[in-house]
Amino acid sequence: MTNRLLDEIKQTRPFRSLEEEVLLGLERTADVLQRGIAEVLKPSALTPTQYNVLRILRGAGSPGLSCSEVAGRMITRDPDATRMLDRLEARHLVTRARDATDRRVVTTWITEEGLTLLASLDEPIEAHHRKVLSRLGVEKLQLLAGLLDEARTGG
Repeated sequence: MTNRLLDEIKQTRPFRSLEEEVLLGLERTADVLQRGIAEVLKPSALTPTQYNVLRILRGAGSPGLSCSEVAGRMITRDPDATRMLDRLEARHLVTRARDATDRRVVTTWITEEGLTLLASLDEPIEAHHRKVLSRLGVEKLQLLAGLLDEARTGG
């Protein structure tokens, strides 16, 4: 594995540690996978981050979520979630309203148009996931998922 990653990133010196190799391997793999997702989303003019927000709002259902709740559930943090929600609202994919009791809170919901767009993307995204990961098989995928959980949570 080391030689392949070294070749991919055109690095001539060995890694300083196994941890460095693993972290760079994770970052490189995430980038490759994300580029594939971006290609699937391109015809819909959505970024992977916007797609993630729409999925979060679909999962939230009718109560909707505040901007901070959306930001807290995102896969990758976006420092300007409000502006991203502005762009999604301009496309009529989400709608927002101020809370009646606390005007500081703005709740966001996915619209029917947003739900329709997501539904049209469900199968192509799932097909991409299968294409890039199914060759690992169920046992390795379960092992990988567990190892990633441990790395994120320390347990």
